[in-house]
Amino acid sequence: MKSINAVRLGGAEVLPLVEGGKGVAVSTGESAGAWAAAGGAGTISVVNADSYDENGNVVPQTYKGRTRRERQEELIDYAIRGGIAQAEIAHERSGGRGRVHANILWEMGGSERVIEGVMEGAKGLIHGLTCGAGMPYRLSEIAAKFGVHYYPIVSSARAFNALWKRAYSKASELLGGVVYEDPWRAGGHNGLSNTENPLLPEDPYPRVLELRKLMRSFGLGDTPIIMAGGVWWLEEWEDWLDNPELGPIVFQFGTRPLLTQESPIPEAWKSRLLTLKEGDVYLNRFSPTGFYSSAVNNSFMQELCGRSERQVAYASEPLGELVARYGVGARKREVFVTEADLLHIKAWEKAGFTEAMRTPDSTLIFVTPDRAREILADQVACMGCLSECRFSNWSQRPPEYSNGRRADPRSFCIQKTLQTISHAEGPDQAEIADNNLMFGGTNAWRFATDPFYSNGFVPTVKQLVERIMTGR
Repeated sequence: MKSINAVRLGGAEVLPLVEGGKGVAVSTGESAGAWAAAGGAGTISVVNADSYDENGNVVPQTYKGRTRRERQEELIDYAIRGGIAQAEIAHERSGGRGRVHANILWEMGGSERVIEGVMEGAKGLIHGLTCGAGMPYRLSEIAAKFGVHYYPIVSSARAFNALWKRAYSKASELLGGVVYEDPWRAGGHNGLSNTENPLLPEDPYPRVLELRKLMRSFGLGDTPIIMAGGVWWLEEWEDWLDNPELGPIVFQFGTRPLLTQESPIPEAWKSRLLTLKEGDVYLNRFSPTGFYSSAVNNSFMQELCGRSERQVAYASEPLGELVARYGVGARKREVFVTEADLLHIKAWEKAGFTEAMRTPDSTLIFVTPDRAREILADQVACMGCLSECRFSNWSQRPPEYSNGRRADPRSFCIQKTLQTISHAEGPDQAEIADNNLMFGGTNAWRFATDPFYSNGFVPTVKQLVERIMTGR
């Protein structure tokens, strides 16, 4: 195994190890501060992070506003206060070592206001801004305003080319690194394009090499590329170390920090990670963002799959094969489906899936009455956690504050489910974890096969970093 040398990141010498950001109360100051203290770059998430009352208790994020716009203002306030709180904890825990970065989802509701609010309230505590899930053109401008480095997340050289030419070339001196997030292997939301097959992962080396060649053409040959997605043992990436073709490479770990003593996720979630098998984490299109995302195949995901499987096309008038009459809702409003689909509908109704819900794509899905009530209640309670949400049809763009389409019952309220799973406690937490969104990288199954975690061993962040630095 080659020696693993320090790199210069954000103006400081650090280990070439970055903690990947995971939103909604998962990438906290405790974890990020410990990662920085171990000599790397820790990452807090400012996507609706937890804040605390005067007694140190988590402040519940409840919403009182009567409209979505009012509730989004509450959400932005929660996010700013939570981000500041986590930055303060990370700074204290780091003891001045390493780097502390803040991660933001660009498509989060009010993302620019949140970033600026956190940076104003945590001056000097955050060394870098990491941002993805969209095209964050204004990231460099915001970083320049506060004099910190920035780390855009991209999944292709083409995406970075657009960002550079439109904005980043004007603040090149603060570009601390470029995160290449592999769209097939990384956890959370992924940047697969419409031309890429989610079932056929590509080798990341040629894609990263293409990115490096582009960066060199912009004079960025010495700017680190941060490889994110699928990184487990560094010995598997030995040919990337000190590789003159690739230039300086840093490695990001998003999934492995979930299973540490400092990780705030519930014990039931940690226990589930230790039992996963290969294929238990997979890419899906259920997210209300519209992006692909990877998640554990639990009861929550299976229920979403079931909604889409119990789906038929319909028309308001007879059209082609759509000639069989069917009544939707309490008023039995007439629509037309195929004769074959009418037989499917009768079978689903017999099984208890009696509620038909319309989608934006002129289809009906069939769910139980309880599920239909839950979906409608969640759509009504939307708090604008995204800039645009296909589940609730919210958009933060005035004047309509709507994406112009019908709300999509095939998706879900991502804020609700992530808040629920991240704060699960008590004897029911295993059931809660099974019935909510559990993000993870596609390599999460390796917890069960890596001897490091034998007999349920859960390391500290320091022990994990030391293990990674051995190469294995």
